[in-house]
Amino acid sequence: MKERIKSYNEFYKFYLKQHSNKTCRLLHVIGTTFVFALAITALYHNNPKLWILVPIAGYGFAWVGHFFFEKNKPATFKYPLWSLKSDFKMYFDILSGKISIDSSKD
Repeated sequence: MKERIKSYNEFYKFYLKQHSNKTCRLLHVIGTTFVFALAITALYHNNPKLWILVPIAGYGFAWVGHFFFEKNKPATFKYPLWSLKSDFKMYFDILSGKISIDSSKD
């Protein structure tokens, strides 16, 4: 049995390897953008029902990316909090140009 990852830095390297397919990364970016848009809209309009859509948008796009393009199991199942943190980190790393949608350019 594989040993659990002990540090976040080590985990983020693993996380990026689990997101090497550019369609999977793109779907994560789309899903996370929807998460922010829905959260802002829910707050602005004081509409608690919109909060139901936040995890559906976030996980929905990401899981399509994993199951159909990356062909692996999301790290969320084993490392839920680090995965959530890493999703946002990858999102902002891509938007800032620190990493690319195309992992071969990282």
